[in-house]
Amino acid sequence: MKEPRFKGITSEKSSHNMSKIHGKDTKIEVILRKALWEKGYRYRKNYRAIPGCPDIAITKYKIAIFCDGEFFHGKDWEVLRPRLEQGKNPDYWIKKIERNRTRDKEKDAELLYLGWTVIHFWGKDILKKTDECIRVIEEAVFDNKIGDDEID
Repeated sequence: MKEPRFKGITSEKSSHNMSKIHGKDTKIEVILRKALWEKGYRYRKNYRAIPGCPDIAITKYKIAIFCDGEFFHGKDWEVLRPRLEQGKNPDYWIKKIERNRTRDKEKDAELLYLGWTVIHFWGKDILKKTDECIRVIEEAVFDNKIGDDEID
């Protein structure tokens, strides 16, 4: 016999799984930070001095980097949303992920207004294509150096 589900109450397994999700020093952040450090880039972690508190901020070049998990930031939202509608507690998850997506856009706009370059990487891209992620960051550094030279 299935146990009844009550809206808003999570099972022990769900609660355990959610407790393992952290906002700082995630595996993907650590992998990207180590790769940047090995290339000689120095950065700030979870830099609170600017909007959005980016996971990595290369302050010298005003580059804000976010390491986004596919689920919580709604990768392939057109595919994920219908799947969530069929799952457990769809009202909660759809509202939560849509708010995350909106907040990401708002913070990106604020950072751009302040002159920062904003880069988002999906977690799986960091895990499987770390070198490509580093290349994107290096291109942003190069672009910012060129921009600074033109101003001087």
